[in-house]
Amino acid sequence: MAKVHWKGSTLLSPTPAVLVTCGSYENANIITVGWTGIICTRPPRLYISLRKSRYSYGLIKESGEFAVNLTTAGMLEAVDKCGVYTGKNKDKFRMCKLNKEPAQLINAPLIAESPVSLECRVFETVSLGSHDMFMADIVGVDADESLIDETGALCLERCGILAYSHGKYYSLVKPLSSLGFAVKKKVRRA
Repeated sequence: MAKVHWKGSTLLSPTPAVLVTCGSYENANIITVGWTGIICTRPPRLYISLRKSRYSYGLIKESGEFAVNLTTAGMLEAVDKCGVYTGKNKDKFRMCKLNKEPAQLINAPLIAESPVSLECRVFETVSLGSHDMFMADIVGVDADESLIDETGALCLERCGILAYSHGKYYSLVKPLSSLGFAVKKKVRRA
């Protein structure tokens, strides 16, 4: 296969298209974040990267807390709007007809329409250039009970999780297999 070579770019994708809630329950904001991911399993940790100029940057810097709310195809318009408008002048919950829900362990609210929300506390901020990275402990997970199967497993395929890739949104709906499928022993039938 022939390849074209480009200069370094942010083409590692897809990434989750998440809505990050921050601030207090009474003075909350929502920002769409594409630069996010898991950085550690034990303890559970993730990162989000924001520009210092963003309204949410100051709210997170001040409180040291935020929630990462996974999104669905049904939330697509809200995801796009929350990435375009600033919360400095707009109530994005009202604008996008999203409902606040109290978190269990942080002061920032969760988004009720989100199938899974990760409650986070910042443990370190690293300046990287155009963005600062907030590294955070995931102190709690809030999942919609309809996504839990009879064994207690989370079934995200039931809700059409959104992803972002190179300027476009995608819905992830069809699981292809499970981790380790390629090395599992085949059961021989007699």
